[in-house]
Amino acid sequence: WQVDQAIISEEDQDRVIVIRFGHDTDPTCMVQDEVLMSIADKVKNFAKIYCVDITEVPDFSSMYELYDPCTTMFFYRNKHIMVDLGTGNNNKINWALADKQEMIDIIETVYRGARKGRGLVVSPKDYSTKYRY
Repeated sequence: WQVDQAIISEEDQDRVIVIRFGHDTDPTCMVQDEVLMSIADKVKNFAKIYCVDITEVPDFSSMYELYDPCTTMFFYRNKHIMVDLGTGNNNKINWALADKQEMIDIIETVYRGARKGRGLVVSPKDYSTKYRY
């Protein structure tokens, strides 16, 4: 319920909601949390960041198919904003993005696109080759 409130409460404000779903004890989530907390101050004018433990919100787990250890999603004015990262899954980022600047760029891109009314924005960087060796 608090997650819903966070998404809805920003409706009147002009900010992107960034939610990291996962487990607080998971190492992948810890990396993502470090990045999100370190950039929180830089993006506070156009984004608000929340960390949510998926064991406490099982409804969201089924609704958004949160099966990965760490998932980051974006919302703007009570609407889910999809990001084309080149991975085929536009709904969420399901790995830890360790680069602070890349995360800021993605949030900024989501914000700019969402303000123009877009439900899908294209990431500034293509992650389709991220897992290739």
